[in-house]
Amino acid sequence: MVSKKSRAVVRENKHRRLRNRFSGTAARPRLAVFRSNNHMYAQIIDDTVGKTLVSASTLDKEVKAECEKTNNVDAAAVVGTVVAKRALEKGITTVVYDRGGFVYEGKVKALAEAAREAGLEF
Repeated sequence: MVSKKSRAVVRENKHRRLRNRFSGTAARPRLAVFRSNNHMYAQIIDDTVGKTLVSASTLDKEVKAECEKTNNVDAAAVVGTVVAKRALEKGITTVVYDRGGFVYEGKVKALAEAAREAGLEF
């Protein structure tokens, strides 16, 4: 009988392989994205010290106020613009994009494109 790994396990393995390839530095931190069934989360992380510099999610009040739903492409785009604005306020202009093992499609893509439009470079 063929045994199949769950999607979560496959995503975690992909993310582990991606993380071996790059990490965030002080000059170029990592923009990490996570999506659950209900929310989107984005963090800008300096891996050399293991510290989150900027974060945004659909749980934030200012993001929730702009979104009708918290689990669609529009909400992901709002999170992308908010995290980019917060990063620019702290002087962060270039980042490494970490899609978290998720396929670069839909919400993950919308968040990345919105962050690029708001001024982040990656």
